[in-house]
Amino acid sequence: MQVIRLPALSHNYIFLLWDNIRSIAAVIDPAVAQPVLAKLHELNAELVAIFNTHHHSDHVGGNHELIREFPNLIVYAGAEDKGRIPGQKVFLHEGDRVTFGSSTGEVLFVPGHTRAHIAYYFPEMTTDEGGELFCGDTLFAGGCGRLFEGTPAQMVDSLSKIRALPDNTRVWCAHEYTLKNLQFALSVDGDNEVLKNRYTEVRSSRNMGEATVPSMLGIEKSTNPFLRWDIPALQIAAKSSDKQSLTPRAYHIQTFARLRGMRDQF
Repeated sequence: MQVIRLPALSHNYIFLLWDNIRSIAAVIDPAVAQPVLAKLHELNAELVAIFNTHHHSDHVGGNHELIREFPNLIVYAGAEDKGRIPGQKVFLHEGDRVTFGSSTGEVLFVPGHTRAHIAYYFPEMTTDEGGELFCGDTLFAGGCGRLFEGTPAQMVDSLSKIRALPDNTRVWCAHEYTLKNLQFALSVDGDNEVLKNRYTEVRSSRNMGEATVPSMLGIEKSTNPFLRWDIPALQIAAKSSDKQSLTPRAYHIQTFARLRGMRDQF
């Protein structure tokens, strides 16, 4: 399985999964159809599946047109998004499996950005390779999604599932927000040398017009404030209440919620 990144709209990424042996493809969150159709034509590949992470229009906007072109394809999405995903045929729950070619992915239920958000995790095929995480708008490079339908507690639980994956997992998030996210991260975690170095590298990449997605989960764990709610420096930056008066879980949720609120105003 090869992953092809397709830019769309102003800062979206669509991900095309390509099996060149079988000449088939699947697509993650087709915001629009045109770049997908163009790449399929170039590859001479048949589209067999759409894997949607959530219902927002910039993730499902291409569904109808792709279904018209490939009427036998199957649309997968979360069970709790029933009625909100164009053409949905398979309704997925936590722990379900999806297959594409010879690859099998696990479904993670990761509400927070929306109430029904899911992610797809394809584990590494060999010990030399990392897995592939298609996380929609739950985790971004250097950040996380806004809370539109979910709660801070849900998002912490969702991000905890992602944080538990191997460090060499590639994070295929759906938007190019990395530079702004890292600018915010530096405002709350400015003594983090790994973060400073990452910001310098990302700024250089963006100045040259290069994409910063995928990122590696290991670097996210070291630099992304929304995976670091249990780090004292971030708790101080968030001005969390005295943790002696709260359970550790409540304290972490409060830290995350305050950081998310700060990012909303950044």
